[in-house]
Amino acid sequence: MDYITLNELVKALDLEIIYKSNNIDEVKINKSDVNRPGLQLAGYFDHFAHERLQLIGNVEWHYLNSLPEDIRHERIEKLFSYPIPAVVISRELKPFPEMIEFAKKRNVSFLRTEHSTTKFINLLINHLDYVLAPEITVHGVLVEVYGMGALLIGESGVGKSETALELIKRGHRLVADDTVEIKRVEDDIRGTAPELIRHFMEIRGIGIVDIERLYGVSAVKNWEFIDLVIELEFWDEEKEYDRIGLDEEYTEILGIKVPKLIIPVRPGRNTAMIVEVATRNNRQKMLGYNAAIALDNKVKKEIEKRRRERIEN
Repeated sequence: MDYITLNELVKALDLEIIYKSNNIDEVKINKSDVNRPGLQLAGYFDHFAHERLQLIGNVEWHYLNSLPEDIRHERIEKLFSYPIPAVVISRELKPFPEMIEFAKKRNVSFLRTEHSTTKFINLLINHLDYVLAPEITVHGVLVEVYGMGALLIGESGVGKSETALELIKRGHRLVADDTVEIKRVEDDIRGTAPELIRHFMEIRGIGIVDIERLYGVSAVKNWEFIDLVIELEFWDEEKEYDRIGLDEEYTEILGIKVPKLIIPVRPGRNTAMIVEVATRNNRQKMLGYNAAIALDNKVKKEIEKRRRERIEN
């Protein structure tokens, strides 16, 4: 999403509206930044970041309260003369009359939060970082397996949902079925389900099932970071699949490289168990241990040992 409207932000962060501008649904917030106008209230307006939300905290409020009334009036008037998106006052502080006066005069929304300044800044930036993050939608199933996010992809009918259902029966959790919305948040990617179909799953021959109602709240999760991509494909007798694991394969999602495995599927193969092993093995690799490399090193050492023995004999 490129932006969020001010009205959407007000609802998301449960802000109190002291004065509501008539264009609150049209004001766009497209940066996860906030400005505390301490220097501006002191009279310095050069390089004023007026395009950001303006936050009046405890320090700014007490500074304004210490000013003579005429100077305070002048500084607040100049602050509101810029095209600022909105002003937020924290800690449920009482706004000065001039603030409401110029908010109405300049048609600028004036808002209030119950949170402290620092906490509100954290809430605001975290929310905007997530909402404004780059986003894509993929066809697949996202499950949490042993605390790791495994994104199952593959052709329609290959058994992604059935594999996820078996994983749920084994105690793991469903994040999204069929449609996975993926966002990049800093250097991580996280997936979730569209709110409309969250916790629902389509099983061929049965139809739509509600996983939360069938298996309880412990069987579902609203979002999860994506640590591993597993592509399920129908077994191809003519294709040679990786049997060692020395060659690491990755896929790129929103500019982030994610480990990828291709798992062939055929009747009688326990795909859910293989996914469990894959996620456990991926965790070991993240912790610095690669079983394929460890075995390869042991084999090389054994070969070298036998070579030396032949030379000595």
